[in-house]
Amino acid sequence: MTMLEVNNLKKVYTTRFGLNNVTALSNVTFSVEEGEYVAIMGESGSGKTTLLNILASLDKPTSGSVHLQGNNIVKIKEKDISAFRRENLGFVFQDFNLLDTFNLKDNIFLPLVLSGKKYREMEERLKGIADKLKIRDLLEKYPYEVSGGQKQRVAIARALISHPRLILADEPTGALDSRSADQLLELFKTINQEGQTILMVTHSVKAASTASRVLFIKDGEVFHQLYRGNHSDEEMFETISLTLTNMLKGEVYE
Repeated sequence: MTMLEVNNLKKVYTTRFGLNNVTALSNVTFSVEEGEYVAIMGESGSGKTTLLNILASLDKPTSGSVHLQGNNIVKIKEKDISAFRRENLGFVFQDFNLLDTFNLKDNIFLPLVLSGKKYREMEERLKGIADKLKIRDLLEKYPYEVSGGQKQRVAIARALISHPRLILADEPTGALDSRSADQLLELFKTINQEGQTILMVTHSVKAASTASRVLFIKDGEVFHQLYRGNHSDEEMFETISLTLTNMLKGEVYE
């Protein structure tokens, strides 16, 4: 079943005083199936961040549509956008986006508080997630008291607690050391295997090699895509690396 459908997406920015137009996305079309784990890669300036912002309903395209389980998020009214995000999307950011004035438990609860959920329900939702992510002993601590890897686990818990249709991850391993990054990628695999749909933007070949499919964005378009099939992470790593090299030449070898 198709979870996300992106059709003919275009985004043109007008520079100051309207002197020039900059095309960030020119014609992006792809879909994501329910339960897929998709990585998006591309050089800086390729348009992948713009794409992520549109998928997160943080920006509007110049033209085209984005359907999340049948709802065209491009058409959602501004007053309804925040509620839509809370109910349908989970976010994992490179810099964690945790509030230092809240302890970790309250950071996780924040989207549910904004949705008006009762405290008992929030506690029930947190139980299984805290055990799965091994953060139960950290919940009363504050963000500045824990490591980067622990912060990212908390960010994942916050993303999961609202039972989102889709998790959007923006460079989730970018601020982590190699060990914490490996642990996070194993968590993503487990979460995905349990049925959670994930779309991740990353520069990391290692991170992308854990996904079931990799989309390559170049000059505002989907340039190529790779499917995992029966390939191991190591084989995916090699194929992704080769694809990125060939992208620089404007070629892709199957």
